Order: sequence, then C-alpha cells, then structure tokens
Amino acid sequence: MAAPGPGEYFSVGSHVSCLTCLGQRLQGEVVAFDYPSKMLTMKCTPSSGKPNVCDVVLVNLAYVSEVDLINDRAETPPPLATLNFNKLVNRARSEKEDKLSQAYAISAGVSVEGQQLFQTIHKTIKDCKWQEKNIIVMEDVVISPPYQVDNCKGKEGSALSHVRKIVEKHFRDVESQKSVQHSQQAQQTQKDCALLS
Repeated sequence: MAAPGPGEYFSVGSHVSCLTCLGQRLQGEVVAFDYPSKMLTMKCTPSSGKPNVCDVVLVNLAYVSEVDLINDRAETPPPLATLNFNKLVNRARSEKEDKLSQAYAISAGVSVEGQQLFQTIHKTIKDCKWQEKNIIVMEDVVISPPYQVDNCKGKEGSALSHVRKIVEKHFRDVESQKSVQHSQQAQQTQKDCALLS
C-alpha cells in the first residue's frame, strides 16, 4: 500500500468534519486514525447534552463522501496516560466470573426472577454466588427458590437482616415497574379505542 498522500492522514488533536453516505454530518477532534483500515476515531459534542462528557465516534472513511480538515494540530499531542495493567486484569477477571455465574444460573435452570434477584444483590454485595439453584451471600445467607424474603435462611444477625431488606426492596421495585407498565398499557388501549371510535 502506498504512503498516505496529502489529506489522507489526520493528526491526533486535529478537528475534522465528515459527511457520511447517509447524509449525517459529524464534526469533532481526532482521537485516533488508522490509515490501513481507514478508520477515524473522533471525540464529538455529547448527544446527551451533558457537560464534561463527549461522544466517541468510530468512522469508516469508506462510507464517507466528504472530509474537511477544520484545523490541523501543529504541536505534538500529549503523551498517552499510563494504564494500571493489574487493575485491568482484575476487572477483566471479575467480569468473566460474573458472566460465568450468569451462564451457570441459566444452565442450572434458575428462574428469571432468581437471576434478576442475584443481579440486584450482586450490585450491593459482591460476595455472592450460586450453589445449584440457591444464592449464597457472604457465606452466611442462603436464598432458595422461589427467592422470596421467607426463603432467606442463615444465622440471625446483621447479614441476614441486610439481605432480607435487599430482597424486599427488589420485589417492591419489580411490582412498582409492573404497575407502571400495566398503567401505560391501559392508557395506550384507551387511546387506541378512542381512535377507532
């Protein structure tokens, strides 16, 4: 492949504007550019409108009809931040364990409600795991199917009390969501009936 010619390479920190083949105009700061694959990564104004954040957009230049260089970065870009490799490895391992735990629950035939409860507990207490169809929390509390407050067993104390409160709140939230959905469906049915009359 030939070396990039003028206008075919974008420096990190440059500002560019692209018109996609779908007619969408993207404008932002170049974060990365890979010449062989023609992939451009840009930091754009956030679509959420929130301050101090940005959208990061990957653009395949093969699907762009127009690219304009708004301003080129003259100085050398700042050095890349150092990465804490151990932290990344631990995070990857933790994510893998979470996914394996979810897969185990599905393969063991755990109900959807049980899986949702496990996820809710795991957000607050990381020390929870599956033992067949039972949820084991902090090695002290066992929650067996059908995973209600009455199914929380363990040594009386703060751990059991805390887990029971989490289970109670989880089912309150689930019921609240169901009632909101039911209300929205009823309103939609009324609108549909009004349109038909």
